Amino acid sequence: MRGEKRIRIKIGDVYAIPLPNGKYAFGRIFKDGGIGIYKYIGENIEDIPKVEEYQFIVGIYEYVLKSGDWTVVENRPFKSDGEAFPPPFCIIDSISGEYSIYQKGEIRSATKSECEGLEVAAVWADNHIIDRIMGDDKWHRDDKI
Repeated sequence: MRGEKRIRIKIGDVYAIPLPNGKYAFGRIFKDGGIGIYKYIGENIEDIPKVEEYQFIVGIYEYVLKSGDWTVVENRPFKSDGEAFPPPFCIIDSISGEYSIYQKGEIRSATKSECEGLEVAAVWADNHIIDRIMGDDKWHRDDKI
């Protein structure tokens, strides 16, 4: 469409996430549609994290990043291609109850114990991510692992 600026999502981009309390969380883009949400919460949009420590890493809907509600504040390249991938995710088949692990574009069978402590594979919307940052974990708990 004419006149609209096309937003490109780049691996390593750091987005400022406005929070309901007036502060800012920050998220860094990983490969495979992932975003790492930093542990650090800033007082303002310029108060960015200094270290790469994440509260959680999840999949994110592309529209969230392209909406313009979250602002790219910088790009932090990963040290290696492998580091740019999110950690493994657990998949639980809703019909069979079987476990799998998704990592770097591959899915393999797994046991329940292999999935313990892993994030359940899902794609998150902005409001769900903000809820989780603010301490409301209702979106990511799964009683099957």
